[in-house]
Amino acid sequence: MSVYSTVLLVILSLVVGFVIRRLLFKTGLIHSIRKLLRRVQDWFHVYQFLKVPEFNEAMQRNHLHRKVSLYLHSLPSIEDADFTNLVSGYDQNDIVLRLEPNQTIQDNFLGATLFWFEQKTEPERISSFVLKIRKTDKRRILRQYLRHINTVADEMENQRKRHLRLFMNAAATEGGTGETRWRSVPFTHPATFETIVMEKDLKNKIKSDMESFLKAKQYYRKLGRAWKRSFLLYGSSGTGKSSFVAAMANFLRYDVYDVDLSKIRGDSDLKFLLMETTAKSVVVVEDLDRFLVPEKESAVTERGIQSFMDGILSACCGEERVMVFTMNSKEFVNPNLMRPGRVDVHIHFPVCDFSAFKTLASSYLGVREHKLFAQVENIFRHGGSLSPAEISELMIANRNSPSRAIKSVIGALQSDGDGRKYADKIERHLGVDDVDEPSFGGDELSTVKDLRKFYSFFKKRNARRVSYPKVQHLGPC
Repeated sequence: MSVYSTVLLVILSLVVGFVIRRLLFKTGLIHSIRKLLRRVQDWFHVYQFLKVPEFNEAMQRNHLHRKVSLYLHSLPSIEDADFTNLVSGYDQNDIVLRLEPNQTIQDNFLGATLFWFEQKTEPERISSFVLKIRKTDKRRILRQYLRHINTVADEMENQRKRHLRLFMNAAATEGGTGETRWRSVPFTHPATFETIVMEKDLKNKIKSDMESFLKAKQYYRKLGRAWKRSFLLYGSSGTGKSSFVAAMANFLRYDVYDVDLSKIRGDSDLKFLLMETTAKSVVVVEDLDRFLVPEKESAVTERGIQSFMDGILSACCGEERVMVFTMNSKEFVNPNLMRPGRVDVHIHFPVCDFSAFKTLASSYLGVREHKLFAQVENIFRHGGSLSPAEISELMIANRNSPSRAIKSVIGALQSDGDGRKYADKIERHLGVDDVDEPSFGGDELSTVKDLRKFYSFFKKRNARRVSYPKVQHLGPC
C-alpha cells in the first residue's frame, strides 16, 4: 500500500469518526439509543410498579408524596428528561426544573437502577408518583431506598425553612376539588417581637408561651389533643395585628397560610384548604367578624368556621400548627365561637397610649426624650387617641426632623377631622425656632398649610384612653 493510500485512509477514518461523534453527541441519536437499550433490558427483567398518591383514601394529604417530589426534583437526571418545566424557585432569582407528567427519570441506588414518572388523573389533576423497580431489587433495597428519600427530603425542607413562604388561596373552580389552590410567594416581612409596639412583659409572656408550645409535642400526645395553638387578635384597624402575625411567624420560623374567606365556595371547600396546609405553619383568617354578621351573605357558615377551628379535621390536620383569627371587635360575635378549645389566647390591640408613643418615637425617630413629650402625654391623658399605624406614618413622613414629627402627631391628636383645631393650636403654641432643620431635606411637612392637607383624612376619635393589650385565656401548653 502506497504512502498516499495510507494517508488517505487515516484522513477518511478521522472524518468518519468525527461524523459519528457529531451524530451521537450533537444530535438526539445517543439519547434514542439509550432509550432503545432500556426497552431491550425491560424484555429481560420483571418490573413492579409502586404508586405514591397525593391524597390517601380519606382525601388527606400524603406527606410521602411531598417528600418524593422534593427528592426527584433534586436529581441530576431530571435534566435528561424529554420535557421539563422551568419555574422560579423559593428564591425568585433561582430557576429550577420541574418534571412534566409521564416523563421518566432515572435514579441509581446501591447498584440498582430505578425509574420514576408522574401521573395526573383527570379532571381533578391529582398527582401520583410511580416507582418502577425490578422485582429482583425490590426486596434487597426498597426499605433502605425509602429511608434515603426521607432523609434527603428532610434535609432539603430544613434548608428551605430558612426561606419562609406566604401562601394565599385562589378561588375554587367547578370540579377542581383535588387541585392545589394555594399560591405562594417568599415571606419577607421584617417584623419581629423586638420591633412591634407592645408592653415588654406582655411580649415576654407571649414568647414564653410559644416557646413552650414548640417543645410540647409529647405533652399534647399525652393529653390526647392535637398539637396546635390558636390566637384571637382583636382591635381597631392599624393597631398592629398583622405585624404581630408576621413577628409570630418569624419567631417560630413557620410558613404563613392566609385564608381569604371571600374566595371560598362553602364549608367543605374550607376543609379542603385546611387539608392542604403543612405542618410548621401559621394559618391566618383576617377580619373574621365581617363574615359572622347575620345580614351578610357568605358561602361559609358559622358552623363551618367552628369546624375549621376545632372539628375532627382540624385535629387530624393540626399537628404543629398555630391558628390566628383577627377581628375589629368581638362584641357582637357569638361567645360560643370564642370559647376555650377553639381559641386559646385572646389579645386585645388598642389604640396608642403615651407609653406606646414613646416606643414608636424611639424606633422611628431615634428619640428617647424630647421637650414636647410632656405635651403629648397631656393630650393622651385628656383622651387623645391615634392608632400605632397612623402615628408611625406621621413619623416616617417627617423622619428627618424629630421635632416636626412630634408636632405633627400633636396636631393629629388635637385635630377634629378637618385640621382647623390643629391650625389654631399650632399658631398659638409652636414657635418657628422649635422646628428642627431637615438634615438632608426633601419630604417633610413644613408648613401649617401642608399639615392641614395632610391631616384632613383623619377621622374623629373616641375621647377615651385605652391601656396596653392584655392577654386573656392564656391556657397551658
